[in-house]
Amino acid sequence: MTIYEIKERTQETSPNFFDRDTLRFFGQTLGDFKVKKQSETEYLISAPSYWSGKLMGYTERIFNTETDELK
Repeated sequence: MTIYEIKERTQETSPNFFDRDTLRFFGQTLGDFKVKKQSETEYLISAPSYWSGKLMGYTERIFNTETDELK
């Protein structure tokens, strides 16, 4: 599973999460996201978050393949 597949699958459940303006606000690109399989139905996505060029933390969500939702 790639971040691009997750973006496509969450268009209805989380339409703004991967929005270009949202990513820009947090200093992120889709390429910054790492995807790690947690179970048969869940993947952890994470990316560093920046404010004025400084690392402020990480965006982390669980993607559920059964519901196509980010938690």
